[in-house]
Amino acid sequence: MVVETNSLKAWLLASRPKTLAAAIAPVCVGCGIAAYYGQFKVVPALACLFFAVAMQIAANLINDYFDYLKGADGEERLGPLRATSQGWITPNYMKIGIIAVIALGCCCGSILIYYAGIEMIAVGLFCVIFAYIYTSGPFPLAYNGLGDVAVILFFGLVAVGFTAYVQMLRWTPLLIWGGLATGMVVNTLLVLNNYRDREGDAKVGKNTLIALWGETFGRYIYLALGVVAVLILHLLFHEALPEKSDFTLIHWCCLFVMPIIYLLLHYFTWRKISLIRQGRVLNTLIGETSRNMLIFSLTFAIGFAIIGY
Repeated sequence: MVVETNSLKAWLLASRPKTLAAAIAPVCVGCGIAAYYGQFKVVPALACLFFAVAMQIAANLINDYFDYLKGADGEERLGPLRATSQGWITPNYMKIGIIAVIALGCCCGSILIYYAGIEMIAVGLFCVIFAYIYTSGPFPLAYNGLGDVAVILFFGLVAVGFTAYVQMLRWTPLLIWGGLATGMVVNTLLVLNNYRDREGDAKVGKNTLIALWGETFGRYIYLALGVVAVLILHLLFHEALPEKSDFTLIHWCCLFVMPIIYLLLHYFTWRKISLIRQGRVLNTLIGETSRNMLIFSLTFAIGFAIIGY
């Protein structure tokens, strides 16, 4: 692939568009929960979306830069090509790009101070720190078996919880359980990447859970994350729906049909993973996993918006 150094195409590739579903999904879920309580607000929802996408891009750029410094993106790399290691973006420009994206995200997120108070500054800083320590710093989470926990926490509980909170200004158990289910689904993307890179990660000392515990663990944890998330979603729908005597066809769709659509797509993707097992061909499933992630989040958001209507 021919890419001009520091070009727009280079930055687009470095942002990893297929991973942005990880930022969009929890915002959709948080908005769905706010709609369920009749408190959806467009402006804070959009501010959350822009901030989340910016933080995801920043995390991708930081990951690109620091993996390059640590030599984790060598010639044996199986994943999509990285901008810094390929020379598409020079290291100095990458550092400038990281700062610029974070600054832009913080500007968008600053709107939330008006809606939810000064404490949103602390939440924003917390997210920026996470984007940095995920693959860098003295104890990078991704290199020490904590990447999965961090993704479930930040892309699930934090992202879903605060997207809903800035609109509702209150916490409910639904935010916690919805955030947990969403975090698990978002984590399937990380699991797929770590599953593909398990041998290379072990060689460079990147101790992901799959590099530590093996191929079989990685394959089945991918399946389990989606299954458990759907069970949580089904139980949440069941709790939120009216008494059976008031059920309509739409309610039955929310309870059974919509979750099953995601579960089937998730299973089919898992079957492909089980057949391929290794190599660059697994990259073809990144888009599928991102699609599944968005379908889950839309199922959650639309379902709760309908129930609360």
